[in-house]
Amino acid sequence: MITISIVEDNEQFRTGLEAIIKSENDFFLAGSYSSAEKAQADLPLNPPDIVIADISLPGMRGTELIVRMKNSLPQTQFMVCSIHDDNDTIFEALKCGASGYILKDPVTASEICKAIRNMYNGGSPMSPFIARKVISSFQKPAFNDENLLLSTREKEVLELLAKGLLYKEIAEKLGVTHETVKKHLKNIYQKLHVQNKIEALNKYKLL
Repeated sequence: MITISIVEDNEQFRTGLEAIIKSENDFFLAGSYSSAEKAQADLPLNPPDIVIADISLPGMRGTELIVRMKNSLPQTQFMVCSIHDDNDTIFEALKCGASGYILKDPVTASEICKAIRNMYNGGSPMSPFIARKVISSFQKPAFNDENLLLSTREKEVLELLAKGLLYKEIAEKLGVTHETVKKHLKNIYQKLHVQNKIEALNKYKLL
């Protein structure tokens, strides 16, 4: 029997998940919560095998709940089920300890059940779109043209960005304008075939 708890503030979606879990003979609904705070108080008293958690919750975020619960519930696995498909949110969830990431839209009852069983058996279920993003973040871009390599200044911009500096601070550090920094970043994104600074920094680390 796989015991499952839900942390979801959308009542309609939460009710749907509850119905899916109750319909399966090998699933047991251990708890259902509308906020991370309620889940945090109750989960240690009744630890489930799997927690299905949203990220955008009223008050404490789902990722914060995962971080707080990971040490006290070492046998419990966390699967994010969210509408968010941006890189920052995906990698935040995975770094915080989520073992799976499923997109709400689109997702079917059979996919939810398959993901739960997959995770229980040691897998890391992810929606295909999420899996592709995770894989692409680790792939080293193949540069066949020397002209596509980053310039020294572009590398300097990325290194300062990796240190957490803002665009304005980078401009001051390099003695250039804010617009010049933005232009460098645009060129970097094109050369590395990425769409944002997180992807750029991840690929730069692999160069």
